[in-house]
Amino acid sequence: MMNFPNDFVILPLSLAFLATAILTPLCIVINKKLGLVDDPKLHKHPAMIHTKPIPRGGGIPIFLGTLIVGCFFLQQNTITIAIFSAAFIALAAGVIDDILNAMGRDFPPFIRFIINIITAIIIVANGISIQFITNPFGTGVIHFDPLTASVISIIWLVWMMNMLNWSKGVDGQMPGIVAISALVIGILSLRFTHQSGNLLDAQLSFIIAGSALGFLLFNFHPAKIFPGYGATSLYLLLGVVSILSSAKLATAILVMGVPLVDFVFTIIRRLVNKKSPFTGDKKHLHHILLRLGYSQRQIALFYWLISGILGIVALTLESRSKVFAIIMLIVITVGGLFFLHAVTKNTNDKVTS
Repeated sequence: MMNFPNDFVILPLSLAFLATAILTPLCIVINKKLGLVDDPKLHKHPAMIHTKPIPRGGGIPIFLGTLIVGCFFLQQNTITIAIFSAAFIALAAGVIDDILNAMGRDFPPFIRFIINIITAIIIVANGISIQFITNPFGTGVIHFDPLTASVISIIWLVWMMNMLNWSKGVDGQMPGIVAISALVIGILSLRFTHQSGNLLDAQLSFIIAGSALGFLLFNFHPAKIFPGYGATSLYLLLGVVSILSSAKLATAILVMGVPLVDFVFTIIRRLVNKKSPFTGDKKHLHHILLRLGYSQRQIALFYWLISGILGIVALTLESRSKVFAIIMLIVITVGGLFFLHAVTKNTNDKVTS
């Protein structure tokens, strides 16, 4: 790996951390004054586990911290403008959702899903797509035609946004996963930067990691602020850096493997039970772990540890070996989910934090 100066790695990460860490307390104060809080007495959601009003809107300082630092370090062109424009749309939709939640109402999930698709289309329309993947069963790579590449990329981005949105079940869970994933993707990006001379994916990855860590200071249990749906802007950005080089797709899948498998498992479980995949419940992995008596901090640390271990594995394996590792991870995680669901089948559905 090339020896890049600190201003390519450490400085953008540190400044994004500081910017978000400074903006988040301001956001907490402002949101409290505006009444932009998640009150369990007004907003009754099946997956809710907190018992007192907590400010929402954490996606705002995360996005602003990323944007401000990005303006200084990222080359300003049509691609970066498109990336942050799409992220802003995701943020705006999230803020509307936060406002409705504060009023005890919900943004229709289907509308949010449509907005996810629109933001993904904006990204893909500006040239960011999965054009090839390493052939897991042979040599060389598998190239996609423009239409197939666009469809796969849109599905991937929408999948990332929703999967990570469902991964904020306990305090600190989501920003930790995002930070670790972005760091791993950023490190891997540096290996390929010398081939293209483009630092966009590497620098944006470290900026994302810094913003997530800055927000984590105030989101770790007991959370002083929730990310809210506006944090979808961050998930979109992470999805973007994961496809700027197709070589990092397997890495992203592996490092976020546990929440990703839980996401797919949850959708299938709801469909099998003839329920909408958008219907909330308390049967995610983190909810099961809560029922088994683990604290929110322990669960968040568990997710971070797994993501960190898988990230190290991803950095040491070749592309084809990552495919085998992903298959093993899916088998183990699905088996564990079936086991835990069976163990907690007869327990009370009430979850305490």
